[in-house]
Amino acid sequence: MKKISLYVIFAVITISISAQKYEGLANTPPMGWNSWNKFAFNFDEKVIREVVDAFEKNGLKDAGYEYIVLDDGWMTKERDENGNLVPDPRKFPSGMKALADYIHSKGLKFGIYNCAGNKTCGGYPGSAGNEYRDAKLYASWDVDYLKYDWCNTDKKHAQTAYSTMRDAIKEAGRPMVFSICEWGLNKPWVWGKEVGHLWRVTGDIANCWNCSYTFRKLSTHGILPLLNIRKHDNLRKYSGPGHWNDYDMLEVGNGMSDAQNRSHFAIWCMLSSPLILGNDLSKMQWETINILTNKELIDINKDSLAIECFKYKTLWNIDIWARPLKNNAWAICFVNKNGFKIKLQYNWAKHIIEDEIFNKKLDCSHEVYTLRDLYAHKDIGTTETPLEKEIGKHDVLMLKLTKKEK
Repeated sequence: MKKISLYVIFAVITISISAQKYEGLANTPPMGWNSWNKFAFNFDEKVIREVVDAFEKNGLKDAGYEYIVLDDGWMTKERDENGNLVPDPRKFPSGMKALADYIHSKGLKFGIYNCAGNKTCGGYPGSAGNEYRDAKLYASWDVDYLKYDWCNTDKKHAQTAYSTMRDAIKEAGRPMVFSICEWGLNKPWVWGKEVGHLWRVTGDIANCWNCSYTFRKLSTHGILPLLNIRKHDNLRKYSGPGHWNDYDMLEVGNGMSDAQNRSHFAIWCMLSSPLILGNDLSKMQWETINILTNKELIDINKDSLAIECFKYKTLWNIDIWARPLKNNAWAICFVNKNGFKIKLQYNWAKHIIEDEIFNKKLDCSHEVYTLRDLYAHKDIGTTETPLEKEIGKHDVLMLKLTKKEK
């Protein structure tokens, strides 16, 4: 009996140790690019190499973006005779290892996609029943990031399915950021910290400001509806280093106005959401590049206090988002949802902002803060006087407040 008991204890300890994700990854929200939003299934080796080259040319690498992620459609419709996934030879004639080597040679990291079901969302082979085989294959290609979807899963238990792939990655022996993409259907924020490094909390994003539609029985939303349907204030306590709420990939540069793009990027930085680009990087306008490489906003996204923002209130159809930062600073984001420009008049002394979850308070009636406009890259006064600023249609005023020394 003693020997059996000791064996059982040893087995439980062994399972517990093996069932750990790779720690030390995604200590700040991951930054990179994914093929889906712009190219869907229509991408190949040439497109990916152009994206890689654009990272350096357009300053994205210097700004902190590092992952190049191939989404659904990179493989053939069937596995080979040994049960392995096969990169589509028409799209990737050089193979995945050669592509990974090219990406790594530029100081970037390589990401790939699969699904917890029998088929991916696009009908390609999923990983159900092949998790360990697939993880080993990805490791042989030097994959750094796995996005794992939730199509064709029937009645699978989400936490179990994602934990199985987590364990497969660990056994494969190569550290990979594990992106849980089951659209928030099974409350991944409750169990995701032990399983992955980020998890989707919403349905898919669309390249529009205020629209919603259904695609393949799944809800797809523009920027405003995506934020409105979130259970945001209940979710923010689950986010932090190595385990992030993911509000989906960015649509900056995919057809919205510059003002909408600025608002979209600012809010994602406030949310500590992963910043995964979804546009054609080889054909960006200068304003798009300026938005995506704005290091002052990216610093907000990566702030070491790692507290996700919350919506303080809405005034005159302007949403006011607040985020505590390190060194007792704050980020405040004013988003004009009106279809016309509006002159903001905001008396700092009359608005005491409290973060009850993290026990933070912004009280400008007793403390003075300097105001930094993060898109204009200039200081614009202090909280000693009311703020008067014109904000354009669907545009944003993004501020950092730093406590003034007495």
